[in-house]
Amino acid sequence: MTTGTAVTKSSPVVVVPSESGKTTPPPAAYTIALSLFDLIMLPFPMKLVLAFDRPIHEPVETIKRALSRALHHYQPVAGCLDGEGGIACTGEGVAFVAASASCALDEAMATLQEMDLTSRFPGVFCCDTDPLLLVQVTEFSCGGFVVGVTWNHLLADGAGIGQFLCAVGELARGVSPPSIAPVRLWDDALQALPPTVVTTQRSTVDNNGSRYLVRHDIAVPVSLVSRIKGESGGCTAFEAVAAVIWWCRIFDGDAPAPLCFPCNVRTLVGAGDGYYGNCVVGQVVPATSGAVASRSVADLARLIRRAKENVPDLLLSTSGSDGGKAAAPPDAGVQAAPPLQLYDGFGVISWVNLGFDAADFGGGGAVRVMWHEDRTLLPGCMARGKR
Repeated sequence: MTTGTAVTKSSPVVVVPSESGKTTPPPAAYTIALSLFDLIMLPFPMKLVLAFDRPIHEPVETIKRALSRALHHYQPVAGCLDGEGGIACTGEGVAFVAASASCALDEAMATLQEMDLTSRFPGVFCCDTDPLLLVQVTEFSCGGFVVGVTWNHLLADGAGIGQFLCAVGELARGVSPPSIAPVRLWDDALQALPPTVVTTQRSTVDNNGSRYLVRHDIAVPVSLVSRIKGESGGCTAFEAVAAVIWWCRIFDGDAPAPLCFPCNVRTLVGAGDGYYGNCVVGQVVPATSGAVASRSVADLARLIRRAKENVPDLLLSTSGSDGGKAAAPPDAGVQAAPPLQLYDGFGVISWVNLGFDAADFGGGGAVRVMWHEDRTLLPGCMARGKR
């Protein structure tokens, strides 16, 4: 047994796919190819923490059994990378850790980010021999519990993991089969990424080093968001929050200060509701610090909205002459920036509407959804709602 900050963890066990709670022999191994949407990602770990304040019966065992049954429907999740651009669906399973905390959940809410609530991969990046998914369930003294999920980004994006966790929740509540039929194989009939987008995305990821950055929690008041919405002509909460943080993060006038954010493009490329692989592209709004500082926050929100509206054009870009920047919003006050480097750029990611809040293991949805990172490679913000 190992003890962290008020958290006692058991040794990891392997959860393998099963049907109706009974372990079944793994199917004959098969391999599915990763799509270009997967391969533009590095195999870095993503961490998610879901906190539930309403008790359920034996949360560790309930979620463990439901996880096993979910893997029966989501066979690739229980596999591993084959080292050749695919996932070997071997049924090897995922790592599962049971843990307990010595305090009540409401007493720990302010310090959840510092608690040991997730499992870790051995290295900074995931190896081919690592499981694709790690799950930890931590019970608190009040009966509340936290589900910590760590996954290899090559497996799925946030929407895909949200769908998977909703399926685990349904199975925990006795709903079988899951309401959404999972699809992981990329259909050749679906729209692929243009070569310019692939080049730009890979360049952006590869240019980011491994420097440790300081983490802060910043609250953007609802009143400020509402004011920006009114001044901008009706932007979204994401656009308002991104504009505020972008405006605050300024340096000297000539320094590049591009904003980047991922966009879910499932509907644009024809992927169905059940597809849970990666299906995002990063949109960049090029700028310098001076250009950002000279604009109102409402103006910046409008620029972000325009960039979002231009994502379909980004996917249609097939010429290499534009360097993959065809979708950058044209504006005389915002100058083009060089390729995104470690500290130049600023990324904003929203985990709202990805399905995390909808995951219900029997007592209702999560009261807190958190990004839980050991290290951050790119200056950025993980935006979330009031929870």
